[in-house]
Amino acid sequence: MSRVARRRKVEGVKPKISRGLPVMAKLKCADNTGAKVLMIIGVKGYKGRKGRIPSASVGDMVTVVVKKGKYDLMHKPMKAIIVRQRKPYRRKNGQWVVFEDNAAVLVNEDGTPKGSEFRGPIAKEAIERWPVLSAVSAQVV
Repeated sequence: MSRVARRRKVEGVKPKISRGLPVMAKLKCADNTGAKVLMIIGVKGYKGRKGRIPSASVGDMVTVVVKKGKYDLMHKPMKAIIVRQRKPYRRKNGQWVVFEDNAAVLVNEDGTPKGSEFRGPIAKEAIERWPVLSAVSAQVV
């Protein structure tokens, strides 16, 4: 089977989003929970080679620690969903998306947001994967 035939065969597959946020990356918190700066300590569902640093992209659920913010939130592992990343990624329609910063939203174990409103835009890919985010989001990009 030629390369062209193989390419045509997998056109309907969801494109891979570039993973731009490795473990130890710091993010802004895009909700009103009181957290300001988050640090990624793990990526849920990541499978990779031994010794490789796990990384995440828009729409992934990650385990984070609050580095700056309310005292009662700090230094405890929590779940978060990444809503923006600075590394460019490509959408199905061929459009390239780049955000100004890296940001995440704190969520419960089932994916419902802890805060009641978000700050800044939210990627469409995150809302497609986690529809619960659309109820609280202000603007979708």
